[in-house]
Amino acid sequence: MMNFDTVIHSGTIATADWVCKGDIGIKDGKIVAISENIPGGERRIDAGGRLVMPGGIEAHAHIAQESSSGVMGADDYLSGSVSAAFGGNSSFIPFAAQHRGQSVDDVIATYDARAARSVLDYSYHLIISDPNEAVLHDQLPRAFGRGITSFKVFMTYDMMNLGDGGMLDILSVARAHGAITMVHAENNDMVKWMNRRLAEKGLTAPKYHAISRPELAEEEAINRAIQLAKLVDAPLFIVHVSTAGGAEIVRREKFNGTKLFAETCASYLALTRADLDRPGMEGAKYICSPPLRDAAAQAALWHHVQMGTFESVSSDHAPYRYDETGKFLNGTEVAYPKIANGMPGIAARLPYLFSEGVVKGRITLEQFVALGSTNAAKTFGCASKGRIAPGMDADIAIWNPEVRRSVTLAQQHDNMDYTPYEGMELTGVPEIVMTRGAVIVENGELKAREGQGRFFARQPADLRARPGFTAPEFDPAQNFGAVLR
Repeated sequence: MMNFDTVIHSGTIATADWVCKGDIGIKDGKIVAISENIPGGERRIDAGGRLVMPGGIEAHAHIAQESSSGVMGADDYLSGSVSAAFGGNSSFIPFAAQHRGQSVDDVIATYDARAARSVLDYSYHLIISDPNEAVLHDQLPRAFGRGITSFKVFMTYDMMNLGDGGMLDILSVARAHGAITMVHAENNDMVKWMNRRLAEKGLTAPKYHAISRPELAEEEAINRAIQLAKLVDAPLFIVHVSTAGGAEIVRREKFNGTKLFAETCASYLALTRADLDRPGMEGAKYICSPPLRDAAAQAALWHHVQMGTFESVSSDHAPYRYDETGKFLNGTEVAYPKIANGMPGIAARLPYLFSEGVVKGRITLEQFVALGSTNAAKTFGCASKGRIAPGMDADIAIWNPEVRRSVTLAQQHDNMDYTPYEGMELTGVPEIVMTRGAVIVENGELKAREGQGRFFARQPADLRARPGFTAPEFDPAQNFGAVLR
């Protein structure tokens, strides 16, 4: 009989495919056995009928990252990973941002040093804002070789926007190396035009941020990004979809076989643009881009979550404090475009999705596991994470599905001075969270030590069941197809 390090017994195991009662045996940080009854174990954890699920994989978070305007977020890799762990996550993939003039090699070295404090296993998505020849043909391939197989580009913000030609260049490189391109899709000129019009009329309070970035700006850019990716048949991931029209474009293109992935965020399911109209400057807490939408868009996004349009529901954790170090770096009475753009939420993502999704019957438990963990593992090549199966990392979260509590700032365990989810009544809480078999959170207490997280290399995205698109100009059957390829 195998001598297990840990046995989790008497639980209800929930995966993206099935739910059943059973025990899990763990050895050397790996799941090695799943059975109806497993004896032994140096440590036996009594799940007591609670839900035993794969730990969450937060695949959209900004940790220890400067914005393009130089504002550093409040969370470093210690506080950010601790907050993620208390939210039921066992690993995460924050962004490592290249700003113009930086080499990708230097960016990775910088984030390696920052990430050394993490209590969770981690990888990176690169952010690319300066795709020069050295980046495209030397530095990015070297990053891919290390297992950093995804990166993000922007279609908005003057300091980040690559333009359509720049996107085609980078999509082509990504395709050649089996990487996936993530895109922030908003039409930059539409947004700038709206900002000018609002400024001319003196409409600069936080509430006007909601209309400064129109739904059409997102929908047009999503469609354009997809067409650019289809031209070179490259996989594409649309981040933080906030509109019904954008979600419908994604659904249609995925149905047609495009190599397309997408997410929405818990904030778009939980909050609306009415939050931007809170008294005084309180609305500044809710400024993010794309902006919060109305109740109709929120209902449509929930429908798309239910129907499988999105691979994941992420947090887009962007922690800017409600003070002069964050939101009000440019002053407390400034126009909305000068207020730092982003909200925290890494610890609230899964509890919100469980309570409002599973408990209220919008999604199944299996969908919750897929949206919170398994799909991110498949999409971003986390080969040993996101599933409960022999040989996988013992990244596990044990949830009490019945505990009801009101969200507070203290529960977030981050470096923020507010949470946009304050006061929400949620049901379900992760009580034990494990990374590679080590308990990192247990009954409200941190058990991890600083720096115990490890970098994990990733594989190319899983493109099965996505046949893609071949433009006639690239068709090998045509005389010119081979030349263009």
